[in-house]
Formats: sequence, C-alpha cells, structure tokens
Amino acid sequence: MTGISQDRSSSSYPDPEKRWRCTVCGFLYSGDKPPKGCPRCGSPGAEFRPATEKIQFRYEGEPFDVLLINGSTHRAGNTGFLVDLAEEELNARGVSYRRFNLSEYSIEHCWCCYSVKAEYCTYPCRNWQDDMPGFHAMLGSAKAVIVASPINWNGMSGRLKDFLDRTTCFQNLFHLDKPGLTDGKVVGILICGHEDGALKTAMDIFLYFEQMGYLLAPFGIAYRTHGAQYNSSTDAEFFRDDKRIRDDVKGVVSNVVELMQLDIESRLKGRLTPVSE
Repeated sequence: MTGISQDRSSSSYPDPEKRWRCTVCGFLYSGDKPPKGCPRCGSPGAEFRPATEKIQFRYEGEPFDVLLINGSTHRAGNTGFLVDLAEEELNARGVSYRRFNLSEYSIEHCWCCYSVKAEYCTYPCRNWQDDMPGFHAMLGSAKAVIVASPINWNGMSGRLKDFLDRTTCFQNLFHLDKPGLTDGKVVGILICGHEDGALKTAMDIFLYFEQMGYLLAPFGIAYRTHGAQYNSSTDAEFFRDDKRIRDDVKGVVSNVVELMQLDIESRLKGRLTPVSE
C-alpha cells in the first residue's frame, strides 16, 4: 500500500456507546449505524464518523512523497471525490502519500504574531495546542502537496483559508534570514466549481504556496462543475460518471509526480533568492 487516507477515528463501530459525530456541524447521534442524513445541517450519512475522543494530531515522521488535502467542509462531497480520484492515480503510480480531510481536524485561526513583532512568527509555530503543528511538520517533509477546494463566495473554503493562513510561519523564515523549509517543493490544485470562480480560487491558493517557494506543476490546475442550471442533488451522479474530470485530475496528479521526481527541490536548494512579502 502506497498511501494513507488519514481518518481521525477508528473505522470500526465504537463499542460501548455507538455514538456518531457529523464532521460538518458536530451533531452527535446514538445508534448501531450512522443516520442516513444529519438532522442539523442536512449532510448525508457519509459525513458521520465514530465519535471517539479527539487526540491532538502529530506527525510521527515516517517519510512520504505527497500531502493530499481536502479543504472542503464535506469529507464525502464532490470536492472529496476529486481527492478520491487523486488517490487512485497516486496509488496507480506507486507514489507514497497521506490524505487528510480538514473537517476532521482542529485548526485555529492564525494569531498574526508577525503584526506584533516579526520574530514572533517563526517555525515551530507558537500555537502548538491544535492540530496544525502536525501539518507543519508534514509540509516540511513531503515533496509535494495537492490541494482540493470548493468555491465559497468566489474563493476557497474557510477551512482551507485557516489552514493556509497558518503557513505564514514558513514564509516568515525568509524574512528572518533563516533557511526555508518549503522552497522548491511542488503543488497541484483541484477545484470543484465553474471556470470564473475556479481560476480565481486556484490562483488565490497558489499565491500562498508561491510565497513559500513552491512550484506549480505544469498544467497543475483542474476544475469541474455540473452547472448552475442543475439541482445540486444530481451533482454526485454527474461527477462519478464524468470522464473529463477523471482525465483532468489524473493529468494534474501525473504532472505533479513527474515534476516532483525530477528532484527540483534538492537541485534548487541554496540557489533561490526569496522574494516574499
């Protein structure tokens, strides 16, 4: 097995209590199986996971190549399906990866330490109390990142925005004249949405990574939507039957892997001049 889909909870049913938590809104449900849908937010039953006690996430240090991030509030929605397709391609190519659904993790807002004093914003991050330090460690370790996001009001999801805001400590290393930890790494971007918003959202995401020294893979952006004229209840069927999105996601993943395997990161180490705000 080349990849890991990281899940906050065990895949087996929680024995004593049999309680389930909606990963979208946090609603708790008791029963032998999760409900067909969430009575609070309307999400389908696939968004429920066993309501086990949350343990602070930490990266144990085992090397892997690609960090795969689902930035949607819905772990099992259309954006999640794009990530499923990315997983399929990474597995087919024998590339090691780890997948994470941000809705299952605790990532607090950035404290904006740099606005108080520049040297306060450094790595490791001063906020070590949530799950972000584990992601920081993986960003510094993985050779590439593939990020997927829906379009929320013509931009990325709020969860992904918080995640990316918290990468400021990597960017600020350059301003503190410290060695960078991310320059020369590769990024690919997948967007669930229509062309107008998708390209803007993809570039908004890329600008974060560009300021950390990442390289966008050639043809490294894919997006797809069903169309505003259709009812959202038909989206899932459309996505799963659509050959174009399968081909496009496969292409982005393949391009990320090809650039990553050239080992550009090692070849550029010490040769780049950081230009970052």
